[in-house]
Amino acid sequence: MYEALRAYFVDDRPSTEVARAFGYTAGSFQVLCHHFRRDSDPVFFTSTRPGPRSQPKKSAARELIIELRKQNHSVYEISEALKEQNCPLSPTAVREVLKEEGFAPLPRRLDAERLDRPRPTIEPIADVRNLSLAPRTFTTRCGGLFLFVPDLVRLKLDQLAQSTHMPGSKMIPAEQALRSCLALKLWSIERHSHVMALVADEGLALFAGLNAFPKKSYLSEYSSRVSHTKTTQMLAAWHEQVNPDNLFDGESFNLDFHSVPYYGEHPVIERHYVSARSRRQPSILVFLAQERRGPRLLLFQCQPAQRRRSR
Repeated sequence: MYEALRAYFVDDRPSTEVARAFGYTAGSFQVLCHHFRRDSDPVFFTSTRPGPRSQPKKSAARELIIELRKQNHSVYEISEALKEQNCPLSPTAVREVLKEEGFAPLPRRLDAERLDRPRPTIEPIADVRNLSLAPRTFTTRCGGLFLFVPDLVRLKLDQLAQSTHMPGSKMIPAEQALRSCLALKLWSIERHSHVMALVADEGLALFAGLNAFPKKSYLSEYSSRVSHTKTTQMLAAWHEQVNPDNLFDGESFNLDFHSVPYYGEHPVIERHYVSARSRRQPSILVFLAQERRGPRLLLFQCQPAQRRRSR
């Protein structure tokens, strides 16, 4: 840019010739000259500002990192040791320091050769053929699910899965697969990935009728196998199956929860998911109650100061 403007203003070369020599079009070069005439202090040459030449955290821990590596510690063990010395560094930063000092990566060690620390456990594979109903005692976090067992027996859930030809396999038949999905709904597990915190729970597996509860990979694959048509068929069969019976007595009522958008400026209002807008925004939690024997509809609103108790 500097040489092109110098050739035009100082050497008095024609603009078309200068534009062609320096790779400009005739119009763009004229615009460049126009801006140059009106710029009182043009800047052609800028000097870069060099960044920091040293890293204080790495420099302070460099000697300790080298000493621990000479003791054959891995980058993860060195990172934990630095946290105990109030000089925290991530394993990536420790690896960079060791690479700068010329240390080669340690060969991968077996699990038995590593330090004793909490690690992911290997849970058994869900297989109905390995289910044992022998008397035993165990602790479960999902004991409330067994309150629904009488209803499952009364509603004949196993016959429903067979009559609608729900997908299944030898390891996880359709009845057990349907009970596994139902357990997620009853226990308010929103996503399949959240089940991994409960896959070792024996009570959850026993409710599903399996030796172990299915993992998130199976549940995600099973949900893709159940199409909307299959779901509609199952609901229709369920309605036909329970139609002759009275599911609820006359003292029951319909209950539904909603999040009503809030557009005020109250400082206590929290953000909740609003299904109509498919997003989270400041809203008031309310629930609607309708009596079965009458058309009367009751609306209960959770006030901001009492929201947590009402919820």
